[in-house]
Amino acid sequence: MYIYMTNGTYEFMKNKKDKAAGENMILMQNMETTLLLHETNGKTIFSSPRKFESIDSVGELRQGGFIVMNNIPVTDEGRPVFEYRFKNRAGMIEKESGFIAIRVLRPLNSDTYVILTQWDNEQSFRNWQNSKSFENAHANKAPGAGGDTAKKIFSGSSYVTHYVLAEEDN
Repeated sequence: MYIYMTNGTYEFMKNKKDKAAGENMILMQNMETTLLLHETNGKTIFSSPRKFESIDSVGELRQGGFIVMNNIPVTDEGRPVFEYRFKNRAGMIEKESGFIAIRVLRPLNSDTYVILTQWDNEQSFRNWQNSKSFENAHANKAPGAGGDTAKKIFSGSSYVTHYVLAEEDN
């Protein structure tokens, strides 16, 4: 499965989504931008998107709710260790109240992986952040991922983006 993302104005992205009614597309916004996400096994209609391959996937992405994207730059040599960690994660997040979906996305045209989670609402995400499950997941680092090894795995600082998804207006 592949995920393609592109940004633009709300009106332009909404129009693009409406024209591709048969495709699995999610329209989301934050204070800075509107993002259109296209999840497919085939090609995208976007002309120059950010491209990702989903290496772990649970749940179905849907229009509505709250999206959190943890953007993590990873070196070429760090990719196997980074992917190993996520492919062997405990899967506790799926049991959290308000959880909808997760995608672990390998970049195809950059160095930045994206860990995308979807929640019923922002409060569900915040509740998970304050849970033992969150604490345990973030304490369980990949073997050798600390200290000098971390410098070889990560090519820059990670950052988090949040998006709100409007309900479908049918």
